[in-house]
Amino acid sequence: MWKHVASNALTLLIVGLVAVGGVIAWARASYETAGPLTEAICVQVESGSNMRRVSQNLAERGAIDHPQIMRIGANYTDRSNLLKAGSFLVEEGASMREIVDIVTGDGQSTCGTEIVYRIGVTGQELRVRELDPTTNQFDVVAQFDPVAEEDTPEIYAELRGQPDTRYRIAVAEGVTSWQVVAALNAADFMADEIPAVPQEGVLAPDSYEVREGASRVDLLARMQEAQSLRLAQAWEGRDADLPYDTPEEALIMASIVEKETGVPDERRQVASVFVNRLNSGMRLQTDPTVIYGITNGEGVLGRGLRRSELQASTAYNTYTIDGLPPTPIANPGFESIQAALDPDETDFLFFVADGSGGHAFARTLSEHNENVARWRTIEAERASEAETSN
Repeated sequence: MWKHVASNALTLLIVGLVAVGGVIAWARASYETAGPLTEAICVQVESGSNMRRVSQNLAERGAIDHPQIMRIGANYTDRSNLLKAGSFLVEEGASMREIVDIVTGDGQSTCGTEIVYRIGVTGQELRVRELDPTTNQFDVVAQFDPVAEEDTPEIYAELRGQPDTRYRIAVAEGVTSWQVVAALNAADFMADEIPAVPQEGVLAPDSYEVREGASRVDLLARMQEAQSLRLAQAWEGRDADLPYDTPEEALIMASIVEKETGVPDERRQVASVFVNRLNSGMRLQTDPTVIYGITNGEGVLGRGLRRSELQASTAYNTYTIDGLPPTPIANPGFESIQAALDPDETDFLFFVADGSGGHAFARTLSEHNENVARWRTIEAERASEAETSN
């Protein structure tokens, strides 16, 4: 009899273990396979929330079928205590494992509202934009110029301080340090007044994510560190026999290249022209340096150069001085720094606009004069078309 009881007990134990194993296998498969979400959504995790509330919210929105399994999986992988506040994009069909990774990742929001402050060469603009999770595209819902003290849109004030609102400072290539400081001092979501304008050229144009109340001074330090690293990297791989001896002189050249062309593919050609001129003892004769000598980098000139300005003897007038001006004339991007330190090998000594947004390059003065004549014809035709249309 006892043998029969023991046999039945053993059978029940085996059946139980098989059943438990089946449940575990099912739970694991449920945790790791694609979920029921039919279109992407933004999931907001509030500060102080926990995995139970997040999983329940996801279940209510149809992103997962079994919130308990999600919590068990998060606990098993030691991620329950890594939950981050913010708003996160959950893609269509995301598994519970993928969702746990998203809400416990690096903590940077990937969804919701983004306030982007664009600092450009001709001005600045603050844009409020929201991500449409179904298209993964941002829609601009408001924009204004903080420096011009335009009326602030109500939605901007409403979204300030919201947990899913992110902030980004986008600095364009070719802006001056004065322009950056003036724009940042007008950003009311940042703290700490900037006491002085940094040296020209030392700020790296880029996109910087910040938090509300972030220090303007700290952001400038990040920009300077980034530019220093970029310059050091490019200097390390520089061409031999360049006509400048220090990274600082290379930065001056890079700033000139940056201001002379907005076409990425031309940067190394433009740099080659100026390198060839320096090597042959010619003056650089570049308008952007003259303009910088007039404005000191404080805003845009907004008009053409006068003959008297081209003939004036100033430290930045490369029509009258030999060699490089004393400082950079803007903050160049990394590609312009690379172009200055790794220019194309050409015989070009001249270039002029070609009407397409780029430039026509020439080896001799006669070739250059022909290119200039063509450009003047294009200018005249455009002026005539403009008069006709008016």
